[in-house]
Amino acid sequence: MAKQASNKITTSSTAEYFSKNLQQVGFSSQTKAILTTLKEAIDNALDACEEDGILPEVGVLIEKMGPGSLKNSDQIKIRVEDNGPGIDPDDVPKVFGEYLASSKFGRGRCSRGQQGIGISAATTWAQLTSATGARVITKTKTMRKAVACIVEVDIRHNKGVVKERETIDWNRPHGTTVEFLVDGRVQLNGEAGILNYLSGTALVNPHLTLHYKVPELEPHRIERVTQQMPEIPEAVEPHPHTMKLGEFIAHSHLFGRVKVNQWLKKGFSRIHEGVLSDLVKSGMSKGLLEKSVDSLGEVQFKDLFIALQNLKLMAPSTKSVLSIGEDGFAKSIKRLGAVDFFSVVSRKPAICDFKPVQVEVAVARLEDKSIESESAVQILRFANRVPLQFDKASCAIVHAIESVNWRSYGLVQPKNSIPQGPYIIAVSVVSPFIKFKNASKETVDGSEELVEEIRRALIQAGQKLSKHIRREVKANELEEKIRHIEQFCPILVEGLCRITEASAARKKKAEDGLVKILGRDAHITKQELDKAHAVLEAQKELIEENAEMKVGV
Repeated sequence: MAKQASNKITTSSTAEYFSKNLQQVGFSSQTKAILTTLKEAIDNALDACEEDGILPEVGVLIEKMGPGSLKNSDQIKIRVEDNGPGIDPDDVPKVFGEYLASSKFGRGRCSRGQQGIGISAATTWAQLTSATGARVITKTKTMRKAVACIVEVDIRHNKGVVKERETIDWNRPHGTTVEFLVDGRVQLNGEAGILNYLSGTALVNPHLTLHYKVPELEPHRIERVTQQMPEIPEAVEPHPHTMKLGEFIAHSHLFGRVKVNQWLKKGFSRIHEGVLSDLVKSGMSKGLLEKSVDSLGEVQFKDLFIALQNLKLMAPSTKSVLSIGEDGFAKSIKRLGAVDFFSVVSRKPAICDFKPVQVEVAVARLEDKSIESESAVQILRFANRVPLQFDKASCAIVHAIESVNWRSYGLVQPKNSIPQGPYIIAVSVVSPFIKFKNASKETVDGSEELVEEIRRALIQAGQKLSKHIRREVKANELEEKIRHIEQFCPILVEGLCRITEASAARKKKAEDGLVKILGRDAHITKQELDKAHAVLEAQKELIEENAEMKVGV
């Protein structure tokens, strides 16, 4: 008798799920696998440095080691080293080998990594393609020697496993180096290229010193342009209007045996005694607010949740938003290459869909005019200071750029499309609660409110660009008038003097008079141009003074 197929329901660990669905977290192709591995390692390095108040210095090595195990792939070594605080040896297997293990999960503040998925996925990809995990060297300032080991993911149990652990001498006071051996293909250039990612990372992190060595190129170093560390914002509690019922109930489990009124005040932002009074006035039982949270049933949680949703509450605080700052952004934009003009706009934090968000924009015009005027401008997108390089067409940032009438600011723009010409438009969106369209965080899923906020920042930058272009037009008009005067004045005077047989003195007087008559409009244009230049220089001096004062403080 043949055995019947088993109908037993089985469960799998988080690691098993992601190991079978790595395409969801950025490993959908061999080129993306390399970039995602690099990005996750650099994100961890920068977050660690900033958490500890250390000006980050990050080194990157990407090297082809030979053919890979996958078809049409290379075996690539990716090494990222930092001068951060290092990792406690007991935490190393959690950081590199365990999914959803993160100290930043749900903290309500801006950081590059949140869920603790990315770097563990990179370790998994290394295991699947080269049969070895992450090679880690780490040292904290309290350790006499560094710890070196290999970390692998126990996929069945979602645990990190440490192998070949040893203590070594290391010539650094503290820091971490992580190395992966993975299959993939290196793409250097283009919007999805490694060089674009590295330059973009430097752009939105002006306090970063980055040095790297990639295939086919000499070692390169990008120095930091500011010594000022970004101010890491305090975490804020969640706002009730940003939660769903299930999240609301799950949030209560973190507080245990406390009264409901105390949980509401401590566990959420914008809830105070006045809000509790409004709850009672709206029909909520005062006795329910005095009960213990862990004694509430599902119906009571639902009633409480609905009552809160119907109350008018203050918008969430924007203190949790971390910005690049106009000064740092302005200095950093020059690291993109030779630009002859740029404008930077850093808008104040705003609330979009009850979530705090800050938008910063830079528009730069390249000196290289050989770029075809019919080619689209280069768009650099950033979310929480991390470059976004895929799925551009569906991104809220691109939708906002397309919605602006760039023609009114002097740019060429096909209807409802991206503008054209030798320009770079960089847009940075920072928020503790950015909504991405997928787990690999490749594109921002924006509401109408977020798109409008980005649009406003772009319009402000466009207005600055328009003023500069108008100044250029006036300068060209002045130059054209002066050129015509210089070209035709001597010919006219010479001809008239020859016909009338005028003296040399009369000839000189005629030349001066003609210059005065023809040069009157040019003189007015020159006055306007000088005035515009004076205003621009005053603004530059003010920016430099503010920057010096901040550094001094």
